[in-house]
Amino acid sequence: MPEARFIPYEPRFDPGVPPADAAEAFYQRMKLRRSVRMFSDRPVSRQVIESIIRAAGSAPSGANKQPWRFVCVGDPAIKRQIRLGAEQEEREFYERRANEKWLDDLKPLGTDTDKAFLETVPWLIVVFKLAADDDGSQVYYINESLGISVGLLLAAAHHAGLATLTHTPSPMKFLAQILHRPVTERPYLLIPVGYPADDCRVPAAAIERKPLDQIMVVHEGPGKDAED
Repeated sequence: MPEARFIPYEPRFDPGVPPADAAEAFYQRMKLRRSVRMFSDRPVSRQVIESIIRAAGSAPSGANKQPWRFVCVGDPAIKRQIRLGAEQEEREFYERRANEKWLDDLKPLGTDTDKAFLETVPWLIVVFKLAADDDGSQVYYINESLGISVGLLLAAAHHAGLATLTHTPSPMKFLAQILHRPVTERPYLLIPVGYPADDCRVPAAAIERKPLDQIMVVHEGPGKDAED
């Protein structure tokens, strides 16, 4: 194994902006993000999608193996196949697989088996996780790495003024078949990316977020934080 090489860390942020201000500005922007199911067919350039994928690909990963593949679909014929496959799995889910508790939890979101947005939206990004690196070597912390990467993807799309949805038809093997992916790539998530429709509406329940005291536990210690 080659010896690890290290280079100096270079500051990457505006020193004139206090961390507290930068963090608050990011939160204020991200709290406006919504998952939508009503998309416009307004085009989104490939250049924009490439920048979003670059942001996702900048995520940390186990041993820097980067165990992800982002298959970006703008072809209407393929989007049609994906819609039909997703709706078939969703019918199975709603009619047979999901228990009553699960269905009750979904009711406030207004979801159903109709996935017309998969054809309307200009881009579908299908995220695959790699069971092995491209050279066949082992990968580590696959799900953890993918979760971080997808988070950056959603943030990048929102930052660009676009809407997204984390769609999880299950099982998702049909995506690998339609997109002719190798057996070492397993579908992880289907993300429509585009502009929201002019008449887009989102469920009020999706806007509600748990307050900070329900999601954050602090062990601060005796001293005050070094930075405000």
